[in-house]
Amino acid sequence: MTARPPSRPHPPHTAPARDATDDSAAGRSGHPATPRPPAAENLTSTQGGGVHGPSAGGPSTGGAPVPRLPLTPRAPAAPGRTEGLPSTFRAARPAQPAAGGHGVRAAAPLSDEDRGRLLDGAHHDPHGLLGAHPVRSGLLIRVLRPGAQRVTVLAKGLRADLLPEGDGLFAGVLPLRTVPDYELLVDYGDHAPTVHDPYRFLPALGELDLHLFGEGRHEELWQALGARIMDHQGVTGTRFTLWAPNARGVRVVGDFNYWDGTGHPMRSLGSSGVWELFLPGIGAGELYKFEITRPDGTKTMRADPMARRTECPPATASVVDASHHRWTDEDWMARRGERPVHEAPFSVYEVHLPSWRPGLTYRQLAEQLPAYVKDLGFTHVEFMPVCEHPFGGSWGYQVTGFYAPTARMGTPDDFRQLIDALHRAGIGVLMDWVPAHFPRDDWALAEFDGRPLYEHQDPARAAHPDWGTLEFDYGRTEVRNFLVANAVYWCEEFHIDGLRVDAVASMLYLDYSREDGGWTPNVHGGREDLDAVAFLQEMNATVYRRCPGVVTIAEESTAWDGVTRATHHAGPGGFGGLGFGLKWNMGWMHDSLGYVAKEPVHRKYHHGEMTFSMIYAYSENYVLPISHDEVVHGKRALVSKMPGDWWQQRANHRAYLGFMWAHPGKQLLFMGQEFAQGAEWAESHGPDWWLLDPSYEAEADHRGVRDLVRDLNRHYAAAPALWERDTDPAGFSWIDGEASEDNVFSFLRFAADGSPLISVTNFSPVVRHAYRLGVPDHVPAWREVLNTDDPRYGGSGVTNPGPLTTEPTPWNGRTASVSTVLPPLASLWLRPS
Repeated sequence: MTARPPSRPHPPHTAPARDATDDSAAGRSGHPATPRPPAAENLTSTQGGGVHGPSAGGPSTGGAPVPRLPLTPRAPAAPGRTEGLPSTFRAARPAQPAAGGHGVRAAAPLSDEDRGRLLDGAHHDPHGLLGAHPVRSGLLIRVLRPGAQRVTVLAKGLRADLLPEGDGLFAGVLPLRTVPDYELLVDYGDHAPTVHDPYRFLPALGELDLHLFGEGRHEELWQALGARIMDHQGVTGTRFTLWAPNARGVRVVGDFNYWDGTGHPMRSLGSSGVWELFLPGIGAGELYKFEITRPDGTKTMRADPMARRTECPPATASVVDASHHRWTDEDWMARRGERPVHEAPFSVYEVHLPSWRPGLTYRQLAEQLPAYVKDLGFTHVEFMPVCEHPFGGSWGYQVTGFYAPTARMGTPDDFRQLIDALHRAGIGVLMDWVPAHFPRDDWALAEFDGRPLYEHQDPARAAHPDWGTLEFDYGRTEVRNFLVANAVYWCEEFHIDGLRVDAVASMLYLDYSREDGGWTPNVHGGREDLDAVAFLQEMNATVYRRCPGVVTIAEESTAWDGVTRATHHAGPGGFGGLGFGLKWNMGWMHDSLGYVAKEPVHRKYHHGEMTFSMIYAYSENYVLPISHDEVVHGKRALVSKMPGDWWQQRANHRAYLGFMWAHPGKQLLFMGQEFAQGAEWAESHGPDWWLLDPSYEAEADHRGVRDLVRDLNRHYAAAPALWERDTDPAGFSWIDGEASEDNVFSFLRFAADGSPLISVTNFSPVVRHAYRLGVPDHVPAWREVLNTDDPRYGGSGVTNPGPLTTEPTPWNGRTASVSTVLPPLASLWLRPS
């Protein structure tokens, strides 16, 4: 629970509060200090008008904050106790209230049950008890204002004092036939703000929203649930809505009521499980949570699952927010879908934003990251998870705020600015998305309303065996809606160009990391999680339908059939495809890294590990990933995996990148590997940028590798043969895939128009002179466009400087060939001269 804020300064026109020494003396004496009353609508409005401008008490995204009236009440005259309500907010309940002046008559008292449930935060319909209600003898108005001494109803031509009923309740029957547009003058003794009554408003959430949510089809769920600033019945405020179907009651708490929700219970909207309350005067920057009464009567304080902004961890409150960012990426958004992603250049730089340059904000990153990525020629960046997460050491993979970018680096609009800047630089933005599981923090999603809600009802199925987290219940309509809408939210509200879905394999299999007997088969007796399959299909179909140009990418480590097949195309197993656009090729990554880690003398025995990927290369649309997972936890950085001395390690590193960029499939490289950082990545300090400091004696070694990455991307983008037919077998042909004794791999890539590119990699530390390659006979000569052994990259300088003439010498099953010089531990790219 968030600590109570300090008292706010009084504006000049406000009566002074009690002397601070009085409060401190009370605290020292052992008696509780007088509590703060609710201040949900504590901006004075003009007669008949609404409250305007953002409220104070937190950051504001528009204009200067409006000063708040301090709400330090005096204790009621006759303090007493009532079950479930702090004694400092209570007065003895009058046995028989006397009639007031101005025609106000005493109201019939609430029943003991209604009164007790209302004050305990366990009433499903507080609006049925509070607010204005026509009765036979006039208009009954009842309000709940803990700590108030007097409450006066103000309307045009009307000023009437309500009668105290004890426990902060005030009521009276006014001689009126209709409900006026009234306000309340609430006298706390030392100040008396004029406020709107939250309980005079109709529900601010429509029946269509509830219907769509109940069906699991509300694709813009963030517009319906959570905290949304709006004008409602002519008054500006914030609508709070929450899905908590098992709750006995829900109250809003926050800075605006000093974290006591007694005066702000929410109403249940029928059988939807949704609770709602519109609070006038609440604006951007206000901190809030929901106080939920569980089925057993106990209470829990929870952050908003739909919060679009949060406090910076370790604080856990949600923050009312509204975007004021004006996008300037219209050109990018208009053309990003012109070419299918699997037929376009796609070279990804993976980034952990908090540690790329530690200490930078989103806006500072917007000034540096786009320029760096553009200079290196990457087409996209991929952010490791940016959704809010409590533990930085999880790298963002244990999410508590699925709709909020982490506050560690700024506001949601600051994050939008970063994406906007990348788009203006011509760089696409991918984001890691984690719908597989969530942590067990007791202020977040776990047993949210007292019972399993977001997680599966079966504890054995809900518990993730590897990470100590909880798995979502994909079979529950509302949970599936929560996640599908979340995917759409990031693409539409933040202009994200792609979602890389984490841990897909853990979602697809009921027996994932579970022992025999520790899981229950599906209705067909199989191990597939049919609910997860349906969820992934729906998510992909929805994103591709609503967001043209967006790509979804699966991190899926098994041989599941049809990960990138369309959802309506059934495969051999009877399932439709999952509908992803791309899939990480974990098999290629594992096999190729295993090969290059071997000493060259042993590589001939593992030659098939580098060629095996071509057996299944066209079974899915693949990305070749050298990600953060491969350079942590003792796995060593990429260059440190390589055998040999420092020169050979760098040469192996360069040759491997040249092979990777030419291999069918898109490519992804984690930060730090572009300049051959030798140490593993650590989120505490990020890449070792000092290796590129000109004063460092080995700076040229690292700069050379980075220069190679820049040239790889430049030549890659200029050669359609390397990306136009990544998913078409006609775009690839081995020249010689069996030269195991030489540690050489040579192949041709073809563009859609048939133009070729030759890639040759020599994974041995010897120069191979007059090395003959079979080539197409219609190309008269070839030229070397890239050589990873170039001295500019730190190589030995063994090159093919002139045109390589095609000769009518049969070789490798072709009628023509060329004679080349292969440098040691290097990759060559040749194009028609």
